Amino acid sequence: MSIETPVASRNLDVYGNPALPWGRAYDQIREKALSRFPGFLGSVRPDGRPHVARVGAIWVGDGLFFTSHPHSQKAQNIAHNPVCTYAVAIDGMDLTLEGTVSRVTEDAGLARVSAAYQEHGWPAEVAGDQLTAPYNAPSAGPAPWNVYKFEIRSAVGGATAEPYGATRWDFAD
Repeated sequence: MSIETPVASRNLDVYGNPALPWGRAYDQIREKALSRFPGFLGSVRPDGRPHVARVGAIWVGDGLFFTSHPHSQKAQNIAHNPVCTYAVAIDGMDLTLEGTVSRVTEDAGLARVSAAYQEHGWPAEVAGDQLTAPYNAPSAGPAPWNVYKFEIRSAVGGATAEPYGATRWDFAD
């Protein structure tokens, strides 16, 4: 599944503005995800209660990746139900992604994510099927951390700057 081009989109704007182009959001999350736009991952606890946590997601190759301590609430939630949201305010738009999250354990994927984090100033290294580093966010817990990929199924964007509008984009049938 490619998220470069949506399979469908729907204009949600009630004020007569045209649909927003997906490229307006896609270019920003690809180029600036970690360094400029920390976002919030929404997951569901096994008992059905919601959980939201700030994550430093990074765009690598074809997707959005983040780390989590294996015993964190979000990691436990993902193990139970991989359906999640990721909400972020980018330049001129509030964006909510919907999709599924899966753990990355293969060597090549971990190496790509580690290298991308290093390029952004976090000295993450592969350690077995996880990442480790001398430090992380204070709420991240001690190393090592699992790596997760967020597979985007749909997105909703609401413009906060001209040109205004609101649009839903779907990336899977």
